[in-house]
Amino acid sequence: MIRIVLADDEQLTRQAVETLLNLEPDLTVVAGVADGDQALKAVAEHRPDVVVLDVEMPVMDGLRTLELLAGSGVRGVMLTRHARPGVLRRALSLGAKGFLAKTAPASLLAEVIRRVHAGMRYVDPEFAAEALAETDCPLSDRELEILRMVDEERTATDIAYALHLSAGTVRNYISAAMTKLDARSRTQAARIARDQGWI
Repeated sequence: MIRIVLADDEQLTRQAVETLLNLEPDLTVVAGVADGDQALKAVAEHRPDVVVLDVEMPVMDGLRTLELLAGSGVRGVMLTRHARPGVLRRALSLGAKGFLAKTAPASLLAEVIRRVHAGMRYVDPEFAAEALAETDCPLSDRELEILRMVDEERTATDIAYALHLSAGTVRNYISAAMTKLDARSRTQAARIARDQGWI
């Protein structure tokens, strides 16, 4: 049996997928959870072969969860409703072995889980084509590092302290990133970068 942890914050979707996967003779969902934090705990407890993660979840999203699972030996399959090319590239760079739409039939998901368990990869062809056509990230590594730390509560001084920079330098990097992304605020710049999968 291929043992699976399934993480999706939409309860109805999660329960439906879990039921359909459990109908397969060689698959069993050992835990169904609502966010990435719970997924990490379920993986530690159940030691599954494959973890299926929704990209967008509260508390901890699928990409961060996948990043924290590095080295655990569990193989990751990502599900998403709205695939952005940058997100696909980031998921693959973090070690995802499967990437497909939540609109895919359960039979395809079951087959992808089998392929991933066997050491192969699967990427939705439409997502792959979009990723190949997308332009490169215009931001520098330092700009990305700073935008990764931007949130509603953290000030430029807080970011500067954490990165051993001056607050003025941090503001300059944020301003440059906002200009490159045509963003009206630092939070919008960070959101654009996240949506593209750059951070």
